[in-house]
Amino acid sequence: MAGLLCLATTLFIYGLSKRLYRIRPKVYLSPLLITPLVLVIGLLWAQIPYETYHTGGKWLSSMLQPATIAFAIPLYKYYNVLKKHAVEILISVLSGSVVAMFSSAFLAEWLHLDDQLITSLIPRSVTTPIAMNVSQVIGGVPNITAVFVILTGLLGAMLGPLVMKLFRIEGEVARGVLFGTSAHGTGTSKAFELSSLTGTISSISMILAALFTLGVAPMLIAVLHF
Repeated sequence: MAGLLCLATTLFIYGLSKRLYRIRPKVYLSPLLITPLVLVIGLLWAQIPYETYHTGGKWLSSMLQPATIAFAIPLYKYYNVLKKHAVEILISVLSGSVVAMFSSAFLAEWLHLDDQLITSLIPRSVTTPIAMNVSQVIGGVPNITAVFVILTGLLGAMLGPLVMKLFRIEGEVARGVLFGTSAHGTGTSKAFELSSLTGTISSISMILAALFTLGVAPMLIAVLHF
């Protein structure tokens, strides 16, 4: 019963924060930021353990993977554009994914984090369900990885427009690759605010980044000997 109440509360808070974001679309009012903050404060105040919350919240996590199928709709709509720019997208996403993993590993090493925390940080730039699976495979802590994924997405969505302005990135394909590779689902949501095509390119970039990370991360761990 407590789990169902936690699930209902999560949906209610998300619904309110999403409505607020539509009225005032600022990154700091993103449902992805507001919802977990309110939940954490509420759980601490009510002294509800995470295990109790997870009995209901786990259903939302389970829905992340099948929800990804919805990206097939815009991909089909812009198939010709994707085909035309396939090589550029593949090379850009592969480069971005490799840089993201290596920079995460070396930054964590420079900060003297322990090995398990480093491996949890490496897949931070891909969508949550795949990042958590990669983290588990390479010896990280999936729940910690999920936190890094959320922070990465929020920062990417916040800094993306500034980067585009600074480097004068005006092409829809380039903008889509930027958001999808660096900020996964959160960045893709921001990309769709710019245009349908930008969001579509971001969708495919996010999926490709996840696949590249899934293949490269275990090899990276083997090379770096964490």
